[in-house]
Amino acid sequence: MKLRILSSRFGAVLLAALSLGVTAVQAAPREIEITANDQMKYSIATIEAKAGEELKVVLKNLGTLPKEAMGHNFVLLKAGVDVMAFATAAMTAKDTEYIPPAKKGDVIASIPVQGPKQTGEVTFKAPAAGEYTFICSFPGHFMLMKGVLTVK
Repeated sequence: MKLRILSSRFGAVLLAALSLGVTAVQAAPREIEITANDQMKYSIATIEAKAGEELKVVLKNLGTLPKEAMGHNFVLLKAGVDVMAFATAAMTAKDTEYIPPAKKGDVIASIPVQGPKQTGEVTFKAPAAGEYTFICSFPGHFMLMKGVLTVK
């Protein structure tokens, strides 16, 4: 009789521990590596994701030119944002990593400006289905350094 009580208690404790462990474990975010270089190029121009998926974007600046001349960042904009207007305003926003304070609400996620051989990252949940532009907002870079996050 005692053995049966102990085994049923052990079973209940084990079941509770397993259920806690299963709910406590979350999938790691999917990592997307983007490299940037002195030729003002991102290594990728498209990212696909599912709505609500957790993404970790890692930006590596492979360049050798000084940060002040050829720094790179990653700025994911909300749907419908005027990219030209954002980038134009960003040109004078050096103190805020080239994200204009008046347009901070247009940004879903960003990585600060990275100098040569530096790496930065950001983790975020993919927004609702749609297309979202990402750019390097360092002055003059966005025309060549841009891409699209497509969320399905």
